[in-house]
Amino acid sequence: MPVLSTSAVRRTALGAAGAAVAGIGYASLIERNAFVLREATMAVLPTGSSSLRVLHLSDLHMMPGQKLKQQWLRELDRLEPDLVVNTGDNLSHLKAVPSVVQSMGGLLSRPGLFVFGSNDYFAPVPKNPLKYFKKDHRRVYGAPLPWQDLRAAFTERGWLDLTHVRRDLEVAGVRIATAGVDDPHLQRDRYDTVAGAPNPLAELRIGLTHSPEPRVLDRFAEDGYDLVLAGHTHGGQLVLPGYGALVTNCGIDKSRVKGPSKWGEHTQLHVSAGVGTSPWAPYRFCCRPEATLLTLVAAPPRRPVSESDRGVSASQAVAR
Repeated sequence: MPVLSTSAVRRTALGAAGAAVAGIGYASLIERNAFVLREATMAVLPTGSSSLRVLHLSDLHMMPGQKLKQQWLRELDRLEPDLVVNTGDNLSHLKAVPSVVQSMGGLLSRPGLFVFGSNDYFAPVPKNPLKYFKKDHRRVYGAPLPWQDLRAAFTERGWLDLTHVRRDLEVAGVRIATAGVDDPHLQRDRYDTVAGAPNPLAELRIGLTHSPEPRVLDRFAEDGYDLVLAGHTHGGQLVLPGYGALVTNCGIDKSRVKGPSKWGEHTQLHVSAGVGTSPWAPYRFCCRPEATLLTLVAAPPRRPVSESDRGVSASQAVAR
Protein backbone atom coordinates (compact mmCIF):
# COMPACT_ATOMS: atom_id res chain seq x y z
CA MET A 1 0.00 0.00 0.00
CA PRO A 2 1.31 3.50 -0.76
CA VAL A 3 2.33 5.52 2.27
CA LEU A 4 1.06 9.07 2.41
CA SER A 5 3.43 11.74 3.61
CA THR A 6 2.56 13.90 6.58
CA SER A 7 1.97 16.86 4.29
CA ALA A 8 -0.38 14.81 2.08
CA VAL A 9 -2.37 13.68 5.10
CA ARG A 10 -2.55 17.28 6.28
CA ARG A 11 -3.77 18.48 2.87
CA THR A 12 -6.38 15.73 2.77
CA ALA A 13 -7.61 16.62 6.26
CA LEU A 14 -7.75 20.32 5.45
CA GLY A 15 -9.62 19.57 2.22
CA ALA A 16 -12.19 17.46 4.08
CA ALA A 17 -12.59 20.10 6.76
CA GLY A 18 -13.03 22.79 4.10
CA ALA A 19 -15.66 20.73 2.30
CA ALA A 20 -17.50 20.18 5.58
CA VAL A 21 -17.48 23.89 6.37
CA ALA A 22 -18.68 24.72 2.86
CA GLY A 23 -21.46 22.13 3.14
CA ILE A 24 -22.63 23.49 6.49
CA GLY A 25 -22.55 27.03 5.14
CA TYR A 26 -24.59 26.05 2.09
CA ALA A 27 -27.09 24.05 4.16
CA SER A 28 -27.61 26.78 6.76
CA LEU A 29 -27.33 29.97 4.72
CA ILE A 30 -28.59 29.04 1.25
CA GLU A 31 -30.70 25.90 0.99
CA ARG A 32 -32.82 26.41 4.11
CA ASN A 33 -34.00 29.68 2.55
CA ALA A 34 -34.39 28.30 -0.99
CA PHE A 35 -38.16 27.84 -0.77
CA VAL A 36 -39.81 25.87 -3.53
CA LEU A 37 -43.34 24.99 -4.57
CA ARG A 38 -43.74 21.29 -5.33
CA GLU A 39 -46.60 20.03 -7.44
CA ALA A 40 -48.08 16.54 -7.47
CA THR A 41 -51.14 14.88 -8.95
CA MET A 42 -52.96 12.26 -6.87
CA ALA A 43 -55.81 10.14 -8.23
CA VAL A 44 -58.18 9.90 -5.26
CA LEU A 45 -61.52 11.24 -6.51
CA PRO A 46 -64.42 9.21 -7.92
CA THR A 47 -64.59 8.58 -11.65
CA GLY A 48 -66.01 11.58 -13.47
CA SER A 49 -65.11 14.12 -10.75
CA SER A 50 -63.60 17.50 -11.49
CA SER A 51 -60.11 18.12 -10.12
CA LEU A 52 -59.50 19.77 -6.75
CA ARG A 53 -56.43 21.89 -5.88
CA VAL A 54 -55.13 21.44 -2.32
CA LEU A 55 -52.25 23.48 -0.89
CA HIS A 56 -50.43 21.43 1.77
CA LEU A 57 -48.40 23.45 4.30
CA SER A 58 -46.47 22.05 7.23
CA ASP A 59 -43.66 22.72 9.68
CA LEU A 60 -43.31 26.48 9.29
CA HIS A 61 -41.31 26.66 12.56
CA MET A 62 -41.83 30.39 12.44
CA MET A 63 -39.63 32.97 14.17
CA PRO A 64 -40.72 36.64 14.21
CA GLY A 65 -37.69 37.88 12.25
CA GLN A 66 -37.93 35.44 9.33
CA LYS A 67 -39.09 38.02 6.77
CA LEU A 68 -38.01 36.06 3.69
CA LYS A 69 -40.06 33.02 4.71
CA GLN A 70 -43.04 35.17 5.63
CA GLN A 71 -43.05 36.98 2.29
CA TRP A 72 -42.77 33.70 0.35
CA LEU A 73 -45.71 32.22 2.25
CA ARG A 74 -47.88 35.29 1.60
CA GLU A 75 -47.35 34.89 -2.14
CA LEU A 76 -48.82 31.38 -2.13
CA ASP A 77 -52.34 32.82 -2.13
CA ARG A 78 -51.78 33.61 -5.81
CA LEU A 79 -52.12 29.89 -6.50
CA GLU A 80 -55.83 30.18 -5.67
CA PRO A 81 -56.14 26.73 -4.09
CA ASP A 82 -59.59 25.28 -3.47
CA LEU A 83 -58.50 24.03 -0.03
CA VAL A 84 -55.58 24.72 2.32
CA VAL A 85 -54.34 21.99 4.69
CA ASN A 86 -51.90 22.80 7.51
CA THR A 87 -50.41 19.81 9.33
CA GLY A 88 -48.76 21.59 12.23
CA ASP A 89 -45.49 22.77 13.80
CA ASN A 90 -46.21 26.38 12.91
CA LEU A 91 -44.38 27.98 15.84
CA SER A 92 -40.81 28.17 17.12
CA HIS A 93 -41.09 31.29 19.31
CA LEU A 94 -43.38 32.68 21.98
CA LYS A 95 -44.12 35.75 19.83
CA ALA A 96 -44.50 34.00 16.47
CA VAL A 97 -48.31 33.81 16.27
CA PRO A 98 -48.73 37.22 14.54
CA SER A 99 -46.01 36.28 12.04
CA VAL A 100 -47.78 33.02 11.18
CA VAL A 101 -51.17 34.68 10.78
CA GLN A 102 -49.80 37.50 8.64
CA SER A 103 -47.86 35.00 6.52
CA MET A 104 -51.03 33.06 5.77
CA GLY A 105 -52.56 36.26 4.41
CA GLY A 106 -55.32 35.57 1.91
CA LEU A 107 -55.06 31.83 2.43
CA LEU A 108 -57.05 32.27 5.63
CA SER A 109 -59.98 33.45 3.52
CA ARG A 110 -60.04 30.11 1.69
CA PRO A 111 -61.42 26.83 3.04
CA GLY A 112 -58.83 25.37 5.40
CA LEU A 113 -58.16 22.42 7.71
CA PHE A 114 -55.48 22.03 10.37
CA VAL A 115 -54.02 19.97 13.18
CA PHE A 116 -51.15 20.88 15.48
CA GLY A 117 -47.72 19.39 16.07
CA SER A 118 -45.31 19.26 18.98
CA ASN A 119 -43.74 22.64 18.15
CA ASP A 120 -47.11 24.33 18.35
CA TYR A 121 -47.32 23.25 21.98
CA PHE A 122 -43.70 23.49 23.13
CA ALA A 123 -40.74 25.61 22.05
CA PRO A 124 -37.82 23.72 20.51
CA VAL A 125 -34.79 23.09 22.69
CA PRO A 126 -31.16 22.25 21.87
CA LYS A 127 -30.55 18.52 21.54
CA ASN A 128 -27.84 16.14 20.50
CA PRO A 129 -28.52 15.45 16.78
CA LEU A 130 -27.51 11.83 17.29
CA LYS A 131 -30.75 11.38 19.26
CA TYR A 132 -32.66 11.49 15.99
CA PHE A 133 -31.18 8.09 15.18
CA LYS A 134 -32.75 6.61 18.35
CA LYS A 135 -36.52 6.13 18.06
CA ASP A 136 -37.01 5.74 21.81
CA HIS A 137 -34.90 8.63 23.09
CA ARG A 138 -36.23 10.64 26.03
CA ARG A 139 -38.02 13.77 24.91
CA VAL A 140 -37.22 17.15 26.45
CA TYR A 141 -39.93 19.80 26.22
CA GLY A 142 -39.34 23.52 25.96
CA ALA A 143 -41.46 26.39 27.21
CA PRO A 144 -45.19 26.23 26.43
CA LEU A 145 -46.18 28.09 23.27
CA PRO A 146 -49.42 30.07 22.69
CA TRP A 147 -51.11 27.46 20.52
CA GLN A 148 -54.53 28.53 21.80
CA ASP A 149 -54.00 31.98 20.26
CA LEU A 150 -53.03 30.44 16.95
CA ARG A 151 -56.04 28.15 17.04
CA ALA A 152 -58.32 31.11 17.72
CA ALA A 153 -56.81 33.07 14.82
CA PHE A 154 -57.27 30.16 12.41
CA THR A 155 -60.82 29.29 13.47
CA GLU A 156 -61.97 32.92 13.54
CA ARG A 157 -61.08 33.10 9.85
CA GLY A 158 -63.02 29.92 9.11
CA TRP A 159 -60.38 27.19 9.10
CA LEU A 160 -61.52 23.95 10.73
CA ASP A 161 -59.59 22.40 13.62
CA LEU A 162 -59.61 18.62 13.06
CA THR A 163 -57.99 17.69 16.35
CA HIS A 164 -59.93 14.57 17.36
CA VAL A 165 -63.03 15.58 15.44
CA ARG A 166 -64.76 14.58 12.21
CA ARG A 167 -66.12 17.30 9.96
CA ASP A 168 -67.91 17.29 6.61
CA LEU A 169 -67.61 20.16 4.15
CA GLU A 170 -68.12 20.95 0.49
CA VAL A 171 -65.28 22.50 -1.52
CA ALA A 172 -65.56 23.42 -5.20
CA GLY A 173 -68.59 21.16 -5.48
CA VAL A 174 -66.85 18.15 -3.91
CA ARG A 175 -68.31 16.68 -0.72
CA ILE A 176 -65.44 15.89 1.68
CA ALA A 177 -65.44 13.91 4.93
CA THR A 178 -62.47 14.77 7.14
CA ALA A 179 -60.98 13.69 10.46
CA GLY A 180 -57.76 14.33 12.35
CA VAL A 181 -55.77 13.42 15.42
CA ASP A 182 -53.48 15.28 17.77
CA ASP A 183 -49.73 14.80 17.37
CA PRO A 184 -48.68 11.12 17.56
CA HIS A 185 -45.07 12.24 18.10
CA LEU A 186 -46.15 13.37 21.57
CA GLN A 187 -48.38 10.32 22.07
CA ARG A 188 -51.38 12.69 22.02
CA ASP A 189 -53.28 10.83 19.31
CA ARG A 190 -56.63 9.36 20.36
CA TYR A 191 -57.88 7.81 17.17
CA ASP A 192 -60.83 6.14 18.88
CA THR A 193 -62.45 9.58 19.15
CA VAL A 194 -62.81 9.70 15.33
CA ALA A 195 -62.87 5.97 14.54
CA GLY A 196 -65.35 4.48 12.12
CA ALA A 197 -66.27 4.76 8.47
CA PRO A 198 -66.59 8.33 7.17
CA ASN A 199 -69.82 9.73 5.74
CA PRO A 200 -70.79 7.36 2.88
CA LEU A 201 -72.17 10.31 0.91
CA ALA A 202 -68.74 11.94 0.74
CA GLU A 203 -66.88 11.89 -2.56
CA LEU A 204 -63.49 12.32 -0.85
CA ARG A 205 -62.27 11.24 2.58
CA ILE A 206 -59.23 13.06 4.03
CA GLY A 207 -57.35 12.28 7.26
CA LEU A 208 -54.88 14.63 8.98
CA THR A 209 -52.02 13.91 11.37
CA HIS A 210 -48.84 15.82 12.13
CA SER A 211 -46.48 12.86 12.49
CA PRO A 212 -47.13 10.01 10.02
CA GLU A 213 -46.91 7.19 12.54
CA PRO A 214 -47.89 3.78 11.12
CA ARG A 215 -50.35 3.06 13.93
CA VAL A 216 -52.38 6.12 12.91
CA LEU A 217 -52.02 5.59 9.17
CA ASP A 218 -53.24 2.02 9.60
CA ARG A 219 -56.39 3.21 11.35
CA PHE A 220 -57.19 5.79 8.66
CA ALA A 221 -56.66 3.13 6.00
CA GLU A 222 -58.85 0.59 7.81
CA ASP A 223 -61.66 3.15 8.04
CA GLY A 224 -61.53 3.82 4.29
CA TYR A 225 -59.89 7.24 3.99
CA ASP A 226 -58.72 8.05 0.47
CA LEU A 227 -55.94 10.47 1.40
CA VAL A 228 -53.93 11.16 4.57
CA LEU A 229 -51.82 14.32 4.86
CA ALA A 230 -48.91 14.65 7.31
CA GLY A 231 -45.70 16.56 7.94
CA HIS A 232 -43.11 16.33 10.74
CA THR A 233 -40.31 14.56 8.85
CA HIS A 234 -38.83 17.66 7.16
CA GLY A 235 -38.20 15.25 4.29
CA GLY A 236 -35.27 13.98 6.32
CA GLN A 237 -33.80 17.52 6.34
CA LEU A 238 -30.35 16.10 5.55
CA VAL A 239 -30.39 13.97 2.40
CA LEU A 240 -27.34 12.31 0.88
CA PRO A 241 -27.32 11.95 -2.92
CA GLY A 242 -27.57 8.32 -3.89
CA TYR A 243 -28.59 7.31 -0.35
CA GLY A 244 -31.55 9.43 0.65
CA ALA A 245 -32.73 10.73 3.99
CA LEU A 246 -30.67 9.83 7.03
CA VAL A 247 -33.70 9.64 9.34
CA THR A 248 -37.48 10.04 9.22
CA ASN A 249 -37.90 10.95 12.93
CA CYS A 250 -40.95 8.68 13.08
CA GLY A 251 -42.01 5.13 12.32
CA ILE A 252 -42.39 5.30 8.54
CA ASP A 253 -39.69 4.01 6.22
CA LYS A 254 -37.36 6.34 4.35
CA SER A 255 -39.07 5.78 1.00
CA ARG A 256 -42.07 7.73 2.36
CA VAL A 257 -40.16 10.53 4.06
CA LYS A 258 -41.71 13.10 1.70
CA GLY A 259 -44.11 13.28 -1.21
CA PRO A 260 -46.91 10.94 -2.32
CA SER A 261 -46.96 7.21 -1.61
CA LYS A 262 -49.49 4.43 -1.12
CA TRP A 263 -50.51 3.09 2.28
CA GLY A 264 -52.31 -0.21 2.06
CA GLU A 265 -54.59 -1.14 -0.81
CA HIS A 266 -56.72 1.98 -1.08
CA THR A 267 -55.29 4.89 0.94
CA GLN A 268 -52.77 7.38 -0.42
CA LEU A 269 -50.37 9.34 1.77
CA HIS A 270 -48.75 12.71 1.26
CA VAL A 271 -45.94 13.80 3.58
CA SER A 272 -44.77 17.40 3.34
CA ALA A 273 -41.06 18.12 3.73
CA GLY A 274 -42.09 21.38 5.38
CA VAL A 275 -41.15 25.02 5.13
CA GLY A 276 -38.87 25.53 8.15
CA THR A 277 -36.40 24.03 10.56
CA SER A 278 -35.81 24.14 14.28
CA PRO A 279 -33.81 27.25 15.24
CA TRP A 280 -31.38 24.83 16.90
CA ALA A 281 -30.84 22.90 13.67
CA PRO A 282 -31.05 25.61 10.99
CA TYR A 283 -29.92 23.67 7.94
CA ARG A 284 -31.18 21.60 5.05
CA PHE A 285 -29.15 19.63 2.55
CA CYS A 286 -30.56 18.27 -0.73
CA CYS A 287 -34.01 18.81 0.79
CA ARG A 288 -35.30 22.29 0.05
CA PRO A 289 -38.06 23.82 2.20
CA GLU A 290 -41.37 23.40 0.43
CA ALA A 291 -45.08 23.81 0.14
CA THR A 292 -46.98 21.41 -2.11
CA LEU A 293 -49.84 22.07 -4.49
CA LEU A 294 -51.71 18.79 -4.84
CA THR A 295 -54.04 18.38 -7.80
CA LEU A 296 -56.56 15.72 -6.83
CA VAL A 297 -58.06 13.99 -9.85
CA ALA A 298 -60.39 11.10 -10.55
CA ALA A 299 -58.97 7.65 -10.01
CA PRO A 300 -59.12 5.22 -12.93
CA PRO A 301 -61.74 2.47 -12.62
CA ARG A 302 -60.47 -0.45 -10.57
CA ARG A 303 -59.66 -3.45 -12.72
CA PRO A 304 -61.44 -6.71 -11.95
CA VAL A 305 -59.55 -9.19 -9.83
CA SER A 306 -57.87 -11.72 -12.12
CA GLU A 307 -57.27 -15.37 -11.40
CA SER A 308 -53.57 -14.60 -10.87
CA ASP A 309 -54.51 -12.18 -8.08
CA ARG A 310 -56.60 -14.68 -6.15
CA GLY A 311 -55.07 -16.13 -3.03
CA VAL A 312 -52.76 -13.14 -2.53
CA SER A 313 -53.49 -11.06 0.58
CA ALA A 314 -53.54 -7.27 0.45
CA SER A 315 -50.47 -7.12 2.67
CA GLN A 316 -48.60 -9.33 0.21
CA ALA A 317 -49.81 -7.58 -2.91
CA VAL A 318 -49.13 -4.02 -1.75
CA ALA A 319 -45.89 -2.96 -0.11
CA ARG A 320 -46.51 -0.54 2.75
